[in-house]
Amino acid sequence: MKFLNKMERKFGRYAIRNLTWYIIVTYIIGFSLELLAPQILGYITLEPALIMRGQIWRLVSWVLVPPTDLGFFTIVMLFLYFSLGSELEHAWGAFRYNLYIFMGVFTSVIGAFILYFSGINILGYTFSTFYLNMSIFLAYAATYPNERLYVYFLIPIKIKWLGIIDAVFLLYAMVQGGWATRVVVLASLANFVLFFLMTRNMRRVSPREIRRKQNFQRQVRSNVPSAGVTKHKCAICGRTELDGEHLEFRFCSKCDGNYEYCQDHLFTHEHVHK
Repeated sequence: MKFLNKMERKFGRYAIRNLTWYIIVTYIIGFSLELLAPQILGYITLEPALIMRGQIWRLVSWVLVPPTDLGFFTIVMLFLYFSLGSELEHAWGAFRYNLYIFMGVFTSVIGAFILYFSGINILGYTFSTFYLNMSIFLAYAATYPNERLYVYFLIPIKIKWLGIIDAVFLLYAMVQGGWATRVVVLASLANFVLFFLMTRNMRRVSPREIRRKQNFQRQVRSNVPSAGVTKHKCAICGRTELDGEHLEFRFCSKCDGNYEYCQDHLFTHEHVHK
């Protein structure tokens, strides 16, 4: 957390404001290429083999690859992700939102190269911004779990439940798919795990902090009186706090020693002098 704060103070001024808008623009460009010049998409996909041959623009250009086919549902999703992304940037700040998005892009590239060096052949369209979109949705669900989203514009449901459904869908895809699918999902969503680990106070789960809490709880338990054991007792009448909730006890400052008296004998007893 401190490291992230230092990074924000040092590099925060370089953050791209309204980053979600630029993400939507990349989608528009990608869909336009798909409709007007689909052959160009073959030159911008994320393919490590071609990158190793000098086509380094593919390290970045793959974000233009459309995540799905263009349709009414896709347009609705774009409006939704624009709203969610803007809310996250407002809540986290531009720097942290930038870090989250670009971390997802970076880990996706790392995942592609892992598959390449593992000898697993992947299609050029394997990596797109589909899972990056899902990471935005999961981040919003983790940040605002009790916000309501209207499914089909009619059914209100807390967004945390939709996030859980998405997580189950991703686990199912990993179990049913091959190693390529697993690497793609893990690489694309690694930003979600890494970012929330970076923004949590990990000191709370350190062995030293856990040991300190255990010692404190042990001391608290040792100071709690068990049944029948009293903490106060009048030196004259022997009454304790168990004899009545209205009783009050005080120590006498004029007596030599630790003598405690109830409210009835505090001012009437004879002082003890040794």
